[in-house]
Amino acid sequence: MIVTTFGGAFSATLGVMVGGIVTRRVQERHWLRDKQLQAYEELFAQYARFMMTLRQAHLSRTPVTVDWAAWSVALVSASLVAPLRVARAIDGFGQAVAVYLAAVTTRDPVDDPVDEGTLTEASRPAAAAHLVLLNEIRRSMGRTLEDLPFYLGGTLGRHPEGTGSTLEQPGE
Repeated sequence: MIVTTFGGAFSATLGVMVGGIVTRRVQERHWLRDKQLQAYEELFAQYARFMMTLRQAHLSRTPVTVDWAAWSVALVSASLVAPLRVARAIDGFGQAVAVYLAAVTTRDPVDDPVDEGTLTEASRPAAAAHLVLLNEIRRSMGRTLEDLPFYLGGTLGRHPEGTGSTLEQPGE
């Protein structure tokens, strides 16, 4: 009788411990997924924000102020919670964006603006890296998300190599 009681109590205790461990792991996974999505959303929001701001400033010949600290924080925050493959894609994305920034931020949008063709051409590496990063993120989120052959938002300008749409673009 003592062995049976002890065995039952031990089994119940073991079950509670295992259940607690499993529950904690599931909660940690959900927490991490939520943090990843928030960080990736902020990264893409900052990217879209400064791409649009810089493009508009150069095309309208107006002064521009960009919050580069927010971009830097978004890069670091996304890297903190990203799996290694996504972190590598974030690094590649940051390097590609630097190509654009080198072409655009070195010129004064009021006195020496960059023309639309140069803006579009300079953004090509960032557009390609944006798509790579987007698909790495999608793969990391689960097997049910397929790779996108095109990007939506973030990079302005015409990049036919990055669009999967067969619809005509405005002005065509």
